[in-house]
Amino acid sequence: MFFKKTVKYVGEPMTHLESIASSAVRAAIKVKASVIICFTSSGRAARLIAKYRPTMPVLSVVIPRLKTNQLKWSFSGAFEARQSLIVRGLFPMLADPRHPAESTSASNESVLKVALDHGKAAGVIKSHDRVVVCQKVGDASVVKIIELED
Repeated sequence: MFFKKTVKYVGEPMTHLESIASSAVRAAIKVKASVIICFTSSGRAARLIAKYRPTMPVLSVVIPRLKTNQLKWSFSGAFEARQSLIVRGLFPMLADPRHPAESTSASNESVLKVALDHGKAAGVIKSHDRVVVCQKVGDASVVKIIELED
């Protein structure tokens, strides 16, 4: 199995982000999830998840950063989403820039709902599937397992 070989290759002292990525892939394999959803602003976390070559697709939700110079508004994130197109098994989508990456749980839930709807429209998520969600809440990284209903 490629996951076990990669974990041995990475070695024992893993970085924080690397350990979250490997935990998300391992959890997805164990619960037979249909997709892994990763919230990211730079795309690095999603690329680390894809490094372990999970059997299920990885939906990378790039949360753009909204910037202003008092004359016009701009956001970064489209470049990071485009870069993710080259990674095997990674399917990027750009979220609404009005939702910051580390924000309240209400806006995270609305972005998660948009990501789930995108996955359903793409045909990778069906009702009663399990989904592994990797996101950052405040200073902590969280790996959640969600079982979808109708």
